[in-house]
Amino acid sequence: MKTTTSPYYQQLQPGMAVQQMLQQHAAQLEALQQIVFPTLAAEEWIKAEQFLHHLTIFPEGQFVVTNNNQVIGMTSCMRANFSTEQHTFKQISAGGWFTNHNPEGDWLYGLDMGVHPEYRGRGLARHLYRARHQVARGLGLNGQYTVGMMNGYGAVAGSISAEQYFEELKQGKIKDPTISAQMKIGFEPVSLVPDYLTDPACGNYGVLIKIDIDKNI
Repeated sequence: MKTTTSPYYQQLQPGMAVQQMLQQHAAQLEALQQIVFPTLAAEEWIKAEQFLHHLTIFPEGQFVVTNNNQVIGMTSCMRANFSTEQHTFKQISAGGWFTNHNPEGDWLYGLDMGVHPEYRGRGLARHLYRARHQVARGLGLNGQYTVGMMNGYGAVAGSISAEQYFEELKQGKIKDPTISAQMKIGFEPVSLVPDYLTDPACGNYGVLIKIDIDKNI
């Protein structure tokens, strides 16, 4: 199996880059979690000490977007074997510590993805997904998968079931601010995941999505 040989770094423009997370980013990452996920239950935010722990487990799977040394985007990953078994974020991430990382796992599992609101709409999330995909290729993995949050559902939960919302989302009849964007990048929706996180914006619902390694992002 292939392995990556150097930390990921991609300059996007002068002063702005996607790079592998470093220890000095941990405190900024903790603060960014609260900005990016304002309605998420506080106990499910990832803390600075946990980000530091991720670096000891799987450093090549942790990425940030920096703008003149300010962290404005982030994604955290671990290796796992693909499964459609129902799970929660707390279960899969071992309470945010990522000790469920499987060094022999043949897929990259994305555990979070976020961009500061002031920098959204610039394609930074796609750059982060692309970084993940490049590392997955370097490691000889089958692709990446994650549970994206159905962030448009909370506002309409009183008028439509999550199951119907999910079906219409797959058919393109509903546009969800998170899942539709991930589908545009190339992710395929696999199944509805209830109670993945505690967040009224998505009614606690996520969608298991995946993208095979032979697809380009």
